[in-house]
Amino acid sequence: MTPFFSTIYLRHKNFWTKERARSLVGAVFLFIIALLIQHVAYNYIDNRVIGTPVGDILLNNLPTVNLDFFIVQGALISTFIIIVLLIAMPRYVLFSIKALSLFLIIRSFFISLTHLGVNLHQLVLNQNAFGFGIYNFLYNAKNDFFFSGHVGAAFLFALIFRRQPFWRYFFFAVSGIFGVSMILAHMHYSIDVFAAPFITYSIFVISAHIFKKDFALL
Repeated sequence: MTPFFSTIYLRHKNFWTKERARSLVGAVFLFIIALLIQHVAYNYIDNRVIGTPVGDILLNNLPTVNLDFFIVQGALISTFIIIVLLIAMPRYVLFSIKALSLFLIIRSFFISLTHLGVNLHQLVLNQNAFGFGIYNFLYNAKNDFFFSGHVGAAFLFALIFRRQPFWRYFFFAVSGIFGVSMILAHMHYSIDVFAAPFITYSIFVISAHIFKKDFALL
């Protein structure tokens, strides 16, 4: 075993007590519930909702730019990086899963409320692009506007890894790149993008209060 993997092994061996293992089971269960709620919300907005496009001061004045790579592959690469980080740093696992679960549940509620229509100049994603099938299964919905999941999720992990300077700034940058990409590709209304960090910060604070023991591990 290489020193790198030995270090990770020892981190996990020293971290996972019986209490934390039970907490992990609860976290996974909560995450599954969150995914089911998100699935119901996606099904509702995709199949039962016919929204009307509305005016947007930015979208009305900006051309549609093909930023397919940042939206699709960028989301998949970010997901992969997060998984690797959680494997490498087990103390972040419990709070990350629970905070992300709460994020998905709250966002599912939000996207189900107001039914906006797809912007008339929205970029059509390339379905033949590498990884699109995975992206479409995990993240893609037709009318999930308010608030942006791309921007919010990246911002959430910037807050979670706030004591790791490199990763904090990395995820803040990713959140910003997603925000610019979503607006220039007309995939989201500007309010969806600009509201995401504020709502996500609130979710982070709520998570820190609800999951105090897991938050303390950070």
